[in-house]
Amino acid sequence: MTVESAGTDLVKIGSYLDVRNVGEMRNVLTKAQESAAGDLVVDMSALQVIDAAGLGLLTAAHVRGERTGHRLVLRNCSKELRRVLAVTRLNRVLHLERGSLDLSA
Repeated sequence: MTVESAGTDLVKIGSYLDVRNVGEMRNVLTKAQESAAGDLVVDMSALQVIDAAGLGLLTAAHVRGERTGHRLVLRNCSKELRRVLAVTRLNRVLHLERGSLDLSA
């Protein structure tokens, strides 16, 4: 997994967010949330695989952000990821950037 931080308010993740790299990603998100001036945007455009550990990480980061007043916003979610979030009902909890959704997909 490749994790890139672009500034303090944007984190780009790689193609996998699963049990193998959730610890590394937790550290990156925690540091980014601590230093973010506003909402933290997580670019999901490269994501191909996510498992329960990855979903748990996003949920925990969301809760942490809500406590500090800085939302965690998911950007560029694929159709497949949106489907997983809908099935798990996390689409009702997590903040998805509306401008990046292709509703025809």
